[in-house]
Amino acid sequence: MADQGITVVLAPRLRHFLPAGRRVERLPVTTDGTSSLGHVVESLGVPLTEVGRLLADGREVPAAHVPAAGETVEVRPVDRPQRVPGAPLRFLLDVHLGTLARRLRLLGVDAAYTTPDPGDAALAARSAAERRVLLSRDRGLLRRRELWAGAHVDHTRPDDQLREVLERFRPRLAPWTRCTACNGPLRPADKESVGARLEQGTRSTYDVFAECPACGRIYWRGAHHTRLAAIVDEALHDFGDTAPDTPA
Repeated sequence: MADQGITVVLAPRLRHFLPAGRRVERLPVTTDGTSSLGHVVESLGVPLTEVGRLLADGREVPAAHVPAAGETVEVRPVDRPQRVPGAPLRFLLDVHLGTLARRLRLLGVDAAYTTPDPGDAALAARSAAERRVLLSRDRGLLRRRELWAGAHVDHTRPDDQLREVLERFRPRLAPWTRCTACNGPLRPADKESVGARLEQGTRSTYDVFAECPACGRIYWRGAHHTRLAAIVDEALHDFGDTAPDTPA
């Protein structure tokens, strides 16, 4: 089938995926007449994890739709807050997002993260097996068909990444309840039970402790607490008034 032209109208939120010289509202695209709209969108550099409704000449169509010559296709971003099927909401982060993973855990959000890098296939398989939303800045990884759900992290600074994920998904926040090292749930620990594993200075200075049963890490309000508390306070102020995540 001969090549044919369509017009793709990308929402402003999606245009940053395009090369700098092509970030226009109406983008002429040549197709082969057999490729699906989803394939066309991905060929422009936009992961389908970022795409919401697709409209062809004003009517809603699925990603499998094959655009006809002359069609104008509107590509909208996912709704925010984004609701993911099933509950509770859980995440899986690739190897480049370790700081983001620890900050999500600080807020009590289930955020799985593994080093060394297990590879794209293993990450995608775990996303499907555990029904976790894969967070990544790797567009190729987000295009893997075996993914259960995914999201592109646009920002590079951890502070901005955290706000981006909280704004997009609005997960339920429960600060200080999850181990930032291994993601396990914390439990209160009395000083007598953990004292043998503490430095003398810590034993004599602090009285309130929590412990991770999964990895044995002990937590207390030490020197870094003020900085961590500021992260928690800001997140609760801006995103802590939402209802618990529920099935879509």
